[in-house]
Amino acid sequence: MPLKILPSLAFHFASPATEAAAALQIRHRWFLAIFLVCAAIVLSSVVHYVVFRLIRRKEAQTATLGWGLQQYLGRPARVIFLLTCLMAVLPTLPDLPFNLNPILRQGFIMAIVVALGWFAVGFVYVLQQVTLRRYDITAEDNIQARRVHTQLQLIRRLVIGFIVILTAGALLWSFDDPRIWHYGSGLLASAGVASLILATAAKSTAANILAGLQIAFTEPIRIDDVVVVQGEWGRIEEINSAYVVIKIWDLRRLIVPLSYFIENSFQNWSRESTDIMGTAFLHVDYSVPVEILRAQLDTIVHPHPLWDGKVCGLQVTNLTENSMELRCLMSSHNSSRNFDLRCDVREKMIAFIRDNYPDAFPKTRFSALPETITEGKKP
Repeated sequence: MPLKILPSLAFHFASPATEAAAALQIRHRWFLAIFLVCAAIVLSSVVHYVVFRLIRRKEAQTATLGWGLQQYLGRPARVIFLLTCLMAVLPTLPDLPFNLNPILRQGFIMAIVVALGWFAVGFVYVLQQVTLRRYDITAEDNIQARRVHTQLQLIRRLVIGFIVILTAGALLWSFDDPRIWHYGSGLLASAGVASLILATAAKSTAANILAGLQIAFTEPIRIDDVVVVQGEWGRIEEINSAYVVIKIWDLRRLIVPLSYFIENSFQNWSRESTDIMGTAFLHVDYSVPVEILRAQLDTIVHPHPLWDGKVCGLQVTNLTENSMELRCLMSSHNSSRNFDLRCDVREKMIAFIRDNYPDAFPKTRFSALPETITEGKKP
């Protein structure tokens, strides 16, 4: 009998030790998991720092590499490095209550998909930045630069929209449930149908989107174009997917729908070239010597720094019963220079006439009737 009782007694005495060993083992696994998580965070930070430190150093040495990489790819790359390292140590975690391990793994996968989409969007901005680096919009002759800036701005928005749709589909494909896979596949398949439905429901929005594509490739306007819209003179500051922002000369902003530039007429002063001619009108008396004023105009315009050396002339363009209209015609490289040149010429020509021919300004003439006729009409 005692021999039969001893094994059971040995079992009861060994149970607390076994439980303690199991608890110690679980504690060791948690310590190991926490250590690996901390190591993953440190490793990802170190890798990100080293990579982008080298990129910044290369950017400082030459301007041909890494243009905008730190600005547009730094943050998404940091998140990708961190999530990748954490995914590597995820299998070392002990079993969590309520079966949270698969949920945690799925959450990491979805976060990585979003981070990759973010990285792709940043890469689009990098490509745009690298491409636009060769086209300086502030140059004197910037027709090609404005064309490329306008087209890339609209293409960038379309590509980013496509990336967002792909990212949403990839999020649905990341689930293990085949039914959700079908939703991910259907998201892309139904994009065309949804576009038609939205186009029918929002005709003005669809019209602006199509107008944006037309503007990008037919180029009625470009970034930094000088235009006159609804009687307002300004420059194209921004072309969005729905509207155009025009910076008026007095710093106001005119917001115009994209479809306006397809359906209405407007003036574009820099469509093919920024060169432009401007006028300054003078109204003087018939007695003024035109040839002397023409020579004075040449004296004012020819040495002027705002003149482009092409067109300078003075002509009599109109006659009225009281005055003679003179047109001073001059050219400049762009409309801003020409406006300042016209104001300067107008001011100096008036000063010349005032100093040398003070009686040559327009006069109103009266003629008195003869006294005999006046007296004969008296009662």
